[in-house]
Amino acid sequence: MPEGDTVHRTAARLHAALGGAVLTGAELRWPSVPDVDLRGATTLEVVARGKHLLHRFDSGSTLHTHLRMEGQWRVEHPGPRTDRALRRHDLRAALLTREWSALGLRLGMLDLVPTAREGDLVGHLGPDVLGPDWDPETAAARVRAHAGSLVEALLDQRCLAGVGTFWASEVLFLEHLHPWQPATDVDPEQLGRLLDRTHLLMGVAERTGWQVSTGIQRAGEEAYVHARSGRPCRRCGDTVRVATAGEPPRQRTVFSCPTCQGGRAPTDDGRPPRPLGSTAGPRGAYRRRTP
Repeated sequence: MPEGDTVHRTAARLHAALGGAVLTGAELRWPSVPDVDLRGATTLEVVARGKHLLHRFDSGSTLHTHLRMEGQWRVEHPGPRTDRALRRHDLRAALLTREWSALGLRLGMLDLVPTAREGDLVGHLGPDVLGPDWDPETAAARVRAHAGSLVEALLDQRCLAGVGTFWASEVLFLEHLHPWQPATDVDPEQLGRLLDRTHLLMGVAERTGWQVSTGIQRAGEEAYVHARSGRPCRRCGDTVRVATAGEPPRQRTVFSCPTCQGGRAPTDDGRPPRPLGSTAGPRGAYRRRTP
């Protein structure tokens, strides 16, 4: 699922293309959205709120979208590529101007509401890590009041908005914090450093377009633990573990090092986990999947 840095970059790209422009065509393919003709409306701004996108029009309405796992907004020039996209079965929204086409594919959520009622959709969110409302003290208070584990609190958008499994796994590793300790037990100074690092790294990712915690922008070397289940920890050599946080259907995958972070996940039985993208071979060996 795209995290807050990706969503903020998407908002900036959409605003650069559509801000101040009049819609010459629009189509919303979502069964619960009323059939409203947006042609003639002018885009005032496109902003991100955590992992949510808010596209505000001068007509007093806001198009709210969420990418979920596979969604994306593409910006194209009018022409053959736009024409092909308009024929796609997974197109959920199209906003067209004389110079640009914004095409929402495989979107996970879509709503059209009066701008004055945006709070009905995003009012529950905590401070946005990359937003103008970022307040680390408020975020820390919400995390320490959370009834679950520390990692569950970081992933709970009501505590702070924008963090997904990549940044949750990576910043907890960098700060030597056990993901599964109760959020209420976290030392305030440690939590402050954790939130400061989260804000810093996500801000760099927003500016550069690279989600990197190691400082290395090479495929497969961007992360310390995320998506590295069954592989050696880059810091100590122990085996990176994977477990889920939260309750179904909102379970999220979290990665950690039991040695560097001071404890195993609740579901960890102590055996080396199977690396992601692998299948067991003869005598328990691992065989990597091939495309």
